[in-house]
Amino acid sequence: MRIIVTGGAGFIGSNLIHLLLEKGHEVLNIDSLTYAGNLFSLKTIEDHPNYHFLRSDIRDAKAMGAAFQSFLPDAVMHLAAESHVDRSIDGPAEFIQTNILGTYVLLEAARHYLSVIPNPDFRFLHVSTDEVYGSLGKTGTFTEKTAYAPHSPYSASKAASDHLASAWYSTYGLPVIVTHCSNNYGPYQFPEKLIPVVLLKALRGEPIPVYGKGENVRDWLHVNDHADALLTVVQRGKPGETYNIGGNNEFRNIDLVRMLCSMLDQLHPREDRQSYSDQISFVADRPGHDLRYAVDATKIQRELGWQPKQDHQSGFKKTVEWYLSHKNWLGLST
Repeated sequence: MRIIVTGGAGFIGSNLIHLLLEKGHEVLNIDSLTYAGNLFSLKTIEDHPNYHFLRSDIRDAKAMGAAFQSFLPDAVMHLAAESHVDRSIDGPAEFIQTNILGTYVLLEAARHYLSVIPNPDFRFLHVSTDEVYGSLGKTGTFTEKTAYAPHSPYSASKAASDHLASAWYSTYGLPVIVTHCSNNYGPYQFPEKLIPVVLLKALRGEPIPVYGKGENVRDWLHVNDHADALLTVVQRGKPGETYNIGGNNEFRNIDLVRMLCSMLDQLHPREDRQSYSDQISFVADRPGHDLRYAVDATKIQRELGWQPKQDHQSGFKKTVEWYLSHKNWLGLST
């Protein structure tokens, strides 16, 4: 397939592009290269004959229309988004602009493109988050039928973009599919996210910040498993449907941080031979911090045959090993 990937220089997008090229697809990566975009993530494939890069803002309607008309995609995998909760609290405007307006522009570009060049197999995959569902108690899981209840400017902007995508399917027949993923982890993640923050602070000998008492629970999905799920949905998913993608891998934040510290103790011991867990420091909780997310991925497993490959610990160990061998990604000397 010829696939447009938006946000392909980001964490999930770059890992997805590596998979798409490996599987023989042709990719146009559209990315404006904001703070979270890094072409280093794509360095090894930048000269690949099936890889093309367009530096552009998804809010630029003229540029998006031209990209569709020149590349002639069979699918769009829309990942471009402002995605950091803390940043959305400090400055929500960019989240409204990129996540809502940007999604609208892309939906309209796709609709116009198909009106000129019909393609019955075309798919528009809108990649969203489990955070749109709000917060769970100690039991239960999010299903595709769970009502939306976003609690941060980030999740509210993603919820709005989800509704736009669904409306363009219902109103215009645009073959849209929506996915909601749980927390991703793995190589090339921007260093302000939890796992790279823990590793960076630990290796610098600095306090490792944990919000509140570390009781917040997240389901963790390895980014390679997520990329595989997204490709599965584009190839076999049904337009108009929503699919939850989870890792079956719940951790309290404090337990995850302690596990990462233990892995560092084994793989990269401190010079004083004390545990990195001694550096854990509890900090004031952030506003609107959801207690627990847990994704029920039964539908994608049952209907499309997808399953995560990483188990309870294997993906985390591989991730720690990757960052230790790519310390420059964390801004550390090698």
